[in-house]
Amino acid sequence: MEYRVLGNTDIQISAVALGCWPIAGITSPGVDDENSAATIRACFDLGINHLDTAYAYGRQGESEQRIAKALGARRREMVIATKLGLHWTADGTLVRDASPAALLRQATESLRRLATDYVDLLYLHAPDPKVPVAESAAAFRELLDAGLTRSVGVSNLSVAEMEEFAAVCPIVACQPLYNMLQREIEADVLPWCRARGVAVLAYEPLAKGLLTGKFRQDHVFAESDWRRNSPLFQGEAWRNSLAFVERLRSIAAELSRTLPQMVIRWTIEQPGITAALCGAKTPSQLAETAAATGWEFPARLRDRIAQLLRL
Repeated sequence: MEYRVLGNTDIQISAVALGCWPIAGITSPGVDDENSAATIRACFDLGINHLDTAYAYGRQGESEQRIAKALGARRREMVIATKLGLHWTADGTLVRDASPAALLRQATESLRRLATDYVDLLYLHAPDPKVPVAESAAAFRELLDAGLTRSVGVSNLSVAEMEEFAAVCPIVACQPLYNMLQREIEADVLPWCRARGVAVLAYEPLAKGLLTGKFRQDHVFAESDWRRNSPLFQGEAWRNSLAFVERLRSIAAELSRTLPQMVIRWTIEQPGITAALCGAKTPSQLAETAAATGWEFPARLRDRIAQLLRL
């Protein structure tokens, strides 16, 4: 496993981290405490030391609670990140509330669920259009000063919003959407973070599974599958993405790597990317993504991917 420094801290995290959305069970039927614990504990054998969760991962905080149960006395061996500012209502609606009162309340609840007195990294999950970013930042500064988190990050914020946040509370990490098919942050967010030494931890590096190569053009998503409403899985974008994935297969074969391993490797080799947050429901899924570390792309194959990305 490869380890990288988290921004300007002394915290080191694995270049492949476990994204703990799947163990919440909302989009992964059949996930329970037992298989979640097996997946989390597999991190120790694989060298993964970073777990990424959120207050809203699960209707009742299942992700955070399952992390606590799985880690037990080994909590301090893991760099734990959680996110505040989103919550589920009783009718199953996901709501943004980044008001200081909500953030402070959620922080207390997240620490209780995680059975810890601090987290290593605490993110603003998303901006709240009803609350000035500076007000949200003030709550995070309060939590940082109180020692309830070792560092602060932001997720899904624009450069202007990050500037506003950083004026009140220092930002160590940024968590944006980033993968081969969705590279918008290369225009502004990524350069901003590189210039300031802010760590970038990419979520959805496999584009909701599209970059795993398991889909064909005639695939029919179940009514309950949340991907069926994503623009990435519809129309011309869907057809173009599948064609792109097919072109990637030959490169993965030359590397003697699986397609997910190659895609994740590409992600963590991009300038400014600190780690890829890879969701997993089983130890075997996690083992596959962990194998994206410990090797490098030959220059000629890296160049071939660059050419494909320009098509």
